[in-house]
Amino acid sequence: MTDLTDQIQTSERYGQIRFHIEERNENRVVSRMPVMDGIRNPFGTIQAGALIWLADVTASVLVLEGSSIDETGKGFPLAVDIHTVLMGNQRDGEIQAESGYVRKGKTLSVVRTRITGTDGKLLAEVTSTHLAAS
Repeated sequence: MTDLTDQIQTSERYGQIRFHIEERNENRVVSRMPVMDGIRNPFGTIQAGALIWLADVTASVLVLEGSSIDETGKGFPLAVDIHTVLMGNQRDGEIQAESGYVRKGKTLSVVRTRITGTDGKLLAEVTSTHLAAS
């Protein structure tokens, strides 16, 4: 078996995702994530789920800015819809996610997140809808 076939056939899956928030305010959040083994697929590029995860968390941080959440979680911005268009990928370096509002509401917000890679290449555009938990 080849290394690729071995990776595809194995029943064990694991990974590690980490990122940092570079900028945050009530209208925009920017995050950066290094491309490392824990987020690569068997072909060596970023696994789609890692791109979506980065977009979801970055968008949630945006919606959380200025929000209050009680000890039961009431008010937490639950993602109820995530639409993703994947347009590119990369094997190394760093990627950036930038989230901004399409609509900012008290209970329902829509956020667009652009994920870019090396030299500003657009990798994904993600639109997410967040509903404040009740």
